Amino acid sequence: MKHWFIGVLLSVTIAIPEAVSFENDAPLDDPVLEVRARELAKHIRCLVCQNQSIFDSDADLAKDLRKIVRERIMSGESDRAITGYLVERYGDFVLLRPPVKPKTYLLWFGPAIILLFAGAGVVRFLRRTGASGGRPEALNSAERRQVKSLISDEEVD
Repeated sequence: MKHWFIGVLLSVTIAIPEAVSFENDAPLDDPVLEVRARELAKHIRCLVCQNQSIFDSDADLAKDLRKIVRERIMSGESDRAITGYLVERYGDFVLLRPPVKPKTYLLWFGPAIILLFAGAGVVRFLRRTGASGGRPEALNSAERRQVKSLISDEEVD
């Protein structure tokens, strides 16, 4: 009987966090507001996953951010105000499409700059190694005589 009670107690203890986590991520009663919350959540980066929106992520932080978005929508805030709050708290990185400004130039233009440098490096390498596809220059008469003498010396050995 004692083991049964411990088993039930352990099961309830394990199930409570799951129930609370589901409650935190419960959809809004108003379907229009819920659609708005989901659309806004698709544009906010999960800070744990970094390549997913909080809408797509199952991370605990993403769930918390979805809850914040829903609470602020219920309190009547605009999408811009909610986004501003999150940017103020977490920086421009929280947006999947951060604004183009001096602070984010590297983020926006960095990949193109890296590609340009890589392309220039490849061109420079090809030019240095002579892989341009041109024919080699013909030997002059002195070079031909030298080659013939080297070949004849090897045949003697």
